[in-house]
Amino acid sequence: MEYAKLGNTNIAVSKLCIGCMSFGKAGTMHDWTLYEGESEKVISHALDLGINFFDTANCYSQGTSEEYLGKALKKLTQRDKVVIASKVYFNEGRLSKAAIESEIDGTLKRLGTDYLDLYIIHRFDYDTPIEETMEALDGLVKVGKVRALGASAMYGYQFHNMQIAARDNGWTQFSTMENHYNLLYREDEKELIPICRQMNVLLMPYSPLAAGHLARPQWRSDSLRSKTDRVAMGKYDRMEKYDEQIVKRVAEVAEKHGCKMSQVAIAWQWAKGVCAPIIGATKTRYLDDAAGAFDVKLTNEDIAYLEELYVPHYTVGAIDKNPPQNVVLLDEKK
Repeated sequence: MEYAKLGNTNIAVSKLCIGCMSFGKAGTMHDWTLYEGESEKVISHALDLGINFFDTANCYSQGTSEEYLGKALKKLTQRDKVVIASKVYFNEGRLSKAAIESEIDGTLKRLGTDYLDLYIIHRFDYDTPIEETMEALDGLVKVGKVRALGASAMYGYQFHNMQIAARDNGWTQFSTMENHYNLLYREDEKELIPICRQMNVLLMPYSPLAAGHLARPQWRSDSLRSKTDRVAMGKYDRMEKYDEQIVKRVAEVAEKHGCKMSQVAIAWQWAKGVCAPIIGATKTRYLDDAAGAFDVKLTNEDIAYLEELYVPHYTVGAIDKNPPQNVVLLDEKK
């Protein structure tokens, strides 16, 4: 395993992050999530591989993702050996001061820990002043409930404005960006990613395998997730005729290197300066595949070939307004 510092902090994270949306009581958010025992097996295998970075959220499977993760880590390792991230936004009050101060306590209780290494705002809140949010987050750092701050999918100007507000007021700035980024969705290369690089903000993209589309040569599979994940369908299906051509090129490059398609997709992320792609694994072998990507060294020609056919996409990730209260599954295909 390889490690890197989390943005401007001294927190060392593995260059693979475990996405814990895969863990939780099935049916409370997705039909394909893993129950407690299966979740523990995946978490245990991740630790065996040297992965120390875990990303969950207060809204994942009605809090059971945080619960499963917390119980497993307490059983399998020591608290100071792992880096735990969770998120706030899809809750009553979104990113208001009162909501943030309430939600962090719920998250810590479910995780069974006194502090969070990384607290991430899940989206941009159109109803709460930026200054209120950033001051509230800074307060959590000052009292020791949170070590570092991160943001997730939003527009570049929004992230820039929040960073500047924190800087100008002496508050804690964001150290990470968890955005939607993969070979099939590269819209953040236009503004958000350059801003993050300018501000030394670590990139930890979600969906690096585009919900499995970059891990198999055919667009659809017979897995439970492929058949029931309406959010993944909403994200990717409308651009299928363009993106399946990129998928074919991933397969070709994988054959050339004698590796798996998923390893090409992850190796491309590192080649683009990403620190820790988030792997949402439901089987331990998927973690082995991800770790094997460190052995794949793409050439400049490989990267150009993989990127050549990309066309502009509809925005998926950043939102133009707050969704109705209690709506968590954005981009869902009805």
